[in-house]
Amino acid sequence: MISAIAFYVFAAILLASACMVITARNPVHSVLFLILAFINAAALFVLAGAEFLAMVLVIVYVGAVAVLFLFVVMMLDVDFAALREGFQRYAPLGLTIGFILMVEIGLTAVNWTIAPAAHLAALVPTPEHLANTNAIGNLIYTRYMFAFELVALLLLVAMVGAIVLTHTDRRGPRRQNIHSQHDRTIAQTLTMVNMKLGDGSRQITPAATKAEPDKETAQ
Repeated sequence: MISAIAFYVFAAILLASACMVITARNPVHSVLFLILAFINAAALFVLAGAEFLAMVLVIVYVGAVAVLFLFVVMMLDVDFAALREGFQRYAPLGLTIGFILMVEIGLTAVNWTIAPAAHLAALVPTPEHLANTNAIGNLIYTRYMFAFELVALLLLVAMVGAIVLTHTDRRGPRRQNIHSQHDRTIAQTLTMVNMKLGDGSRQITPAATKAEPDKETAQ
């Protein structure tokens, strides 16, 4: 009974925070509600007996992804008004996709029934001789090995694409040319000046050196 009550409480908070992520006008508030949604989803994993997934969800998504989003939104000066300019252009497509999703959710809700005495831990059975973490690792690296490697490849391609888009050639900033630096000679970088004793405080320029013989000839 206690586990069922906790399940509905965490599920209600999860749904409410997910709705606030979409409807909140302030992007910082949206990220904070997203963190709250992740924490409640981790609590549901704990109730279902998947404590390893709950720990990974909190560490990876809450501790890394959501906090990264928060710092990016707070530190970057994003013009959200410019991002909303194309809302009316893509509104028909968005409404069509939303209508299709609502129809699918409605068809699912029609055939949904509540089990009278369902225990949450029985929803995810694990073998007696394996722990929860061992069972997940066994499934990932045996039955779903190809899908796991495919996801890793997609993440690698996304990372390489982000690096390539970031390091494109731009005319604004000046870039370092290693070959031209290595090809420079000593005469191009170093100038030898013979200075007399006591003349170190005076700045010697080409104009000054040319003017000094004129003074001597004038005397």
